[in-house]
Amino acid sequence: MSVGQNWIPQSVDVSVPSAARLYDYLLGGAHNFAVDREMGDKVELAWPHVRSGARVNRAFLGRAVRFMIGQGVRQFLDIGSGIPTVANVHEVAQAADPECRVVYVDRDPVAVAHSELLLADNDRAGVVQADMRDPDSILNSDEARRLLDFDEPIGLLMLLMVHWVPTEADPWGLLKQYREVLASGSYFAITHFTSDREHEDSSNAAARINRAGGDQVVPRTWEEIAAMFGDFELVEPGLVGFAEWRTSGPGDMSDDPATNKIAYGGVGRKP
Repeated sequence: MSVGQNWIPQSVDVSVPSAARLYDYLLGGAHNFAVDREMGDKVELAWPHVRSGARVNRAFLGRAVRFMIGQGVRQFLDIGSGIPTVANVHEVAQAADPECRVVYVDRDPVAVAHSELLLADNDRAGVVQADMRDPDSILNSDEARRLLDFDEPIGLLMLLMVHWVPTEADPWGLLKQYREVLASGSYFAITHFTSDREHEDSSNAAARINRAGGDQVVPRTWEEIAAMFGDFELVEPGLVGFAEWRTSGPGDMSDDPATNKIAYGGVGRKP
């Protein structure tokens, strides 16, 4: 670790890599362990542009949140939020309107502990430690009840998250439970690792992650990912390579063309 460890929850197993801490490491964060850095280095050997891919996903987050703000959304639920880094949802949203409210959700205790520290002085943002596969624990949490009004539009984000849910857990049925509680005019943003446009580097990277014995990644096709939006209407340009969704400049994209399409990204609106 490159920071002090007094904030690390005692229950954390530092011998097993975590998706949240791996993502933090790839984004240049400091809240990760040796096992996460070792895994990140192995993934980078297999897929040299993986750090660029993490940055592209972060840029998508900013564009999606700003789009939702432009549509009148003022409250957000970010599931699988990970460890806070630059340009968190609340930073993007509250820069546009300080009244915006944000609830972060992650099951990783390190992500939650650091989020609590970051948000200690922000009464319009909170964090819930929960597994996305238990919607009730999220939707009925104290922080969700305090900060979110489910009678008004909500911006729901699951970025690079659903591909960690195994197919046997029925991610489509799971996401339906979240979509059903949202009010008309709500938005749902997804980025998801794809099996459509796999190249050798990304295949090797996914295999290395899965062999580590921690969280397992499940790449899926365009059709499988599009089905996750249910009856939500995809906004233009639809479900596309995550760097291609409403790109605003070269900083939103990777220098590697394949990396720009390694995950699909899209935003849907509830009629």
